[in-house]
Amino acid sequence: MQQIDFELEGEHVELNQLLKLSGLCDSGGAGKALVASGAVRVDGAVESRKTAKIRAGQVVALGDIEVHVHAEAPS
Repeated sequence: MQQIDFELEGEHVELNQLLKLSGLCDSGGAGKALVASGAVRVDGAVESRKTAKIRAGQVVALGDIEVHVHAEAPS
């Protein structure tokens, strides 16, 4: 299983944008289509809300790829 570490810029990121920013799809629209297809899981459960707020500590999975979301490092 491949793991991607994603650092938040702020309190949360929308699920479709996370898929785009982590390189799992080419655009936010493609991210929405992936979520609508039922292929995306958040913390082990299928997530159907395209703009679900993803926060630090959550794990988003697409196939055999997991995106681990981390809080923004202090500056």
